[in-house]
Amino acid sequence: MAENSIVIEDVVKKFKDTMVLNHVSISFEKGKIHGIIGRNGSGKTVLFKSICGFILLTSGKIIVNGQIIGKDIDIPKNIGAIIEAPGFLPGYSGYSNLKFLAMINRKISDKQIKETMIRVGLEPDSKKWVSKYSLGMRQRLGIAQAIMENPDILILDEPMNGLDNEGVEDIRNLLLNLKKEGKTILIASHSSEDIDILCDTVHEMDGGSVQTVR
Repeated sequence: MAENSIVIEDVVKKFKDTMVLNHVSISFEKGKIHGIIGRNGSGKTVLFKSICGFILLTSGKIIVNGQIIGKDIDIPKNIGAIIEAPGFLPGYSGYSNLKFLAMINRKISDKQIKETMIRVGLEPDSKKWVSKYSLGMRQRLGIAQAIMENPDILILDEPMNGLDNEGVEDIRNLLLNLKKEGKTILIASHSSEDIDILCDTVHEMDGGSVQTVR
């Protein structure tokens, strides 16, 4: 029987009188790439934030790796995420930014930070400030931040944003390799090509509801 990394059961989220997640029930199988498609405002980002424990639900429950968010844990461990634009300190290098973040959990070495930067196509020894980075370089740095502590689950909201064709190809290959390593990956994307190439399952959100496309 397939093992699910994430189980969402009858989840409702309202902001005042606005229903943003409308009785959502869905499971995401471990070790696969799952695509979430839908228009802006359909609820994708709120769903991702809810899985990460950033938003309190109105009702229902979300189970991540067997633990109920808000009951067993507040913030799930072993999730790496890019949700909306990655935020970094502009007056520091990419490496320095990742090192500051790595100091919070103290799980990885300087060598591992540098290896992660190389893996996403960035030069770890560069002194260039993040303020001088292109949008694509910032996106690569955001992906490095999401994967550097070797999480079991990745939540990626528009991971190809700002990347040129070469960058898109690099990150597609990276995500497929991470899947081979057993990671569970959720991707929200407006690119039908990314969804077709990467995703094992596809789910469409509309008006806070979810339907499985394939």
